[in-house]
Amino acid sequence: MTTFVARVVRSTPSSIATWYALPLRLVVGLGFMQHGYAKLARGPESFTNILHALGMPAPGLLAWATILVELLGGLAILLGVFVRLVSVPMTIVLLVAIFTVHLPNGFSSIKLTSVDATGAHFGQPGYETDLLYLAGLLALVLGGAGPLTVDRLFYRPADASRSSDAPEI
Repeated sequence: MTTFVARVVRSTPSSIATWYALPLRLVVGLGFMQHGYAKLARGPESFTNILHALGMPAPGLLAWATILVELLGGLAILLGVFVRLVSVPMTIVLLVAIFTVHLPNGFSSIKLTSVDATGAHFGQPGYETDLLYLAGLLALVLGGAGPLTVDRLFYRPADASRSSDAPEI
């Protein structure tokens, strides 16, 4: 059984080995979209106030830029379109979040502070989750977006040399 699995994984670039990207795209894309939607649902002015309190320049502009990067970038990752291109602003958003918000809280994203009759209570999250998103984006940039992507609908094998997101043959 182990040799069968090893043969399948080592077979060809279009084999099962390329499917790693699909669950990764789903988690990273939906995660980013959820964060962007949450900022939008609470009202962009709430996020603008947070950025202002952090001392960020042009907080209104940065709030909308972040929301759009999270929503549109997340959608692009989810659909597998322009993955390498959209990973750049998404990485910037993550790095800014790490260095302005999460770094002082340490590594762990889960900090259980207490449990009482109302349930569990947690402290401020660290930068662990941001690093996981960065690792996911890096894996997609280095390994490609995998099968079932919008990019594959537009790029035929003859076009593969013109796009870094196009499937390799």
